[in-house]
Amino acid sequence: MKGRDLKIIFMGTPEFAEASLRELCENGYNVVAVVTMPDKPAGRGLKLQQSAVKKYAVEKNIPVLQPEKLKNPDFIAELQSYNADLFIVVAFRMLPEIVWAMPRLGTFNLHASLLPQYRGAAPINRAIMNGDTVTGVTTFFLNHKIDEGAIIGREEVEITAEDNAGTLHDKLMEVGKGLVLATVEKIANGDFEPIPQDEIPVEELRNAPKIFKDECKVDFNKNGIEIINFIRGLSPYPAAWSDLGENTFKIFEAVYEPADQQGECGKIYSDNKNYLKISCKDGYINITDLQLSSRKRMKVQDLLRGFKLP
Repeated sequence: MKGRDLKIIFMGTPEFAEASLRELCENGYNVVAVVTMPDKPAGRGLKLQQSAVKKYAVEKNIPVLQPEKLKNPDFIAELQSYNADLFIVVAFRMLPEIVWAMPRLGTFNLHASLLPQYRGAAPINRAIMNGDTVTGVTTFFLNHKIDEGAIIGREEVEITAEDNAGTLHDKLMEVGKGLVLATVEKIANGDFEPIPQDEIPVEELRNAPKIFKDECKVDFNKNGIEIINFIRGLSPYPAAWSDLGENTFKIFEAVYEPADQQGECGKIYSDNKNYLKISCKDGYINITDLQLSSRKRMKVQDLLRGFKLP
């Protein structure tokens, strides 16, 4: 059997998921329905916004299911009515067993790390924040535990010094959509043996829990490389931040300047024209791209033209 012979239901919400859905459809795979989050109000007018996955599915006339609750009997019945062979999950909610155990060939997920490393909601951010130079994408069968199912396929991706969470997201999205297709073919052919995650050797297991705003504040008592990795790993979203007088500001890009640091960590230096740098444990963090609260994102020189530091 080939992958294109299978009836597939795709589950996902953001752009990261839409790329895999698009790849499946453009390569002739039979996606019989899509499951995505309900439309949510957003923007100044609080107009209902469709997810990236829904927008593409509507464009391609694919039926869209948007359950509030995944155990709702009506939703379960509708899902069963498609008699799908395989479910694919990319950047979606945690599924109950009644859903992931439904298709005869199972349900697999695409995760943005080399599992078992970085299980959790923020694998892209955490890999950069920890200074990793390699990450990747993994497909695995869903089971009762979050991100712990048997692995079907993995692909490595380099993290360069220039990468931030945004650029790495795009790299992994591109590699991931190819891995999704390869995984469908493996499952259709049945010519593979899923690998339990506890059989993969890992020196130090790192998790990737969700990131909250308070965790994003920069600690300038740390060394420069750690701080730069922290900023890169949170850029452009949710963004590292710090205090600036009575204001706060988000930091999107910065450069580390090594120096024998004798002064107070966290002290701000600026000529009010061209640079804004903050002392850290072993030098300075030179901020180059930032956003002051209630203002738009801009280069530091543009900010300093109209804002004088206290």
